[in-house]
Amino acid sequence: MKNFARLILFFTLVFIIILAATTCLKYLSLRVEWAKNLPPKPETALTLIIDSARWALTLTMFSVILLTLNYIVRRKIFPFTAIISVIILSVSFCYGITYTLNKMTSVPPAQTAGVQMGEKGLILSNSLNRNVTAIVLLEGTANPHGPRVTAIPGQPLAFYESAAGTDLGLPPIPFGDDTPWFLKSLDIDIRMNAEMYQQKFNEGLSSWLIYVGAFIFILCSLGFLIKFSAWPLANLFLAAIAFRGILALGTFLNTGEIQNVISSFLNNIMLAGLALPLSFVGFGILVYIYSILSFAAKRRKNDGN
Repeated sequence: MKNFARLILFFTLVFIIILAATTCLKYLSLRVEWAKNLPPKPETALTLIIDSARWALTLTMFSVILLTLNYIVRRKIFPFTAIISVIILSVSFCYGITYTLNKMTSVPPAQTAGVQMGEKGLILSNSLNRNVTAIVLLEGTANPHGPRVTAIPGQPLAFYESAAGTDLGLPPIPFGDDTPWFLKSLDIDIRMNAEMYQQKFNEGLSSWLIYVGAFIFILCSLGFLIKFSAWPLANLFLAAIAFRGILALGTFLNTGEIQNVISSFLNNIMLAGLALPLSFVGFGILVYIYSILSFAAKRRKNDGN
């Protein structure tokens, strides 16, 4: 019982820590994206927090299951009951947070604080370096096409009454984006999966449980990768790659084109939306069977010796 109590405590603490950290990071990222839109979109702080938490929930679910499976292997907890516990905990936490976020969206906008940024003297620049072109919007986001001051390296400051006639060869908003592609693709996959989770939640509890449960089921089945070789760090890295593949596969199979192909192939025998959950559950069952047979073969071999 102590091992399972520690397992629940570990899962809970890691879930809370990762969810809080990733939500904060995503919130800051959304603030930057919001700042690039001039005039700014009518967003509130609560809206950005909800969007950040929904995105972070998907990443947290994948990360916590991976770390918890690693914990189960290191602590040598009986795998069958431990994995069932992880599945129940994952579904419970995900549903509870999704339900809470869904309730938060019903808060009237008038009761939430709007996001404020650069009301006066907003500076736009690619870098903090003084040797790059910068534009100062004197009236900030309230009038982004209004009076501005331009600072071009090697030239005196220039004042303009409006954006007309200020062709500096610059993009509309001079913000740089040097994010590596693999991080961008990860962000896209997480966002699209988070949107699908929310869509299934809006369709009803059964639809949500089938879809999210299938993801959690197949992720937990990949626990054998944690002990694939004698190098724990390499095993963890291998499992992380497999988890990334599951995330990308979910995005791919949920695209409209692939759904149409699946629907035409099945000839309306089964709803196309169930193809992904059923395939994940089927593959997960095969992996569980393989893990059980492998475990039994190793135990028999050890008993024979």
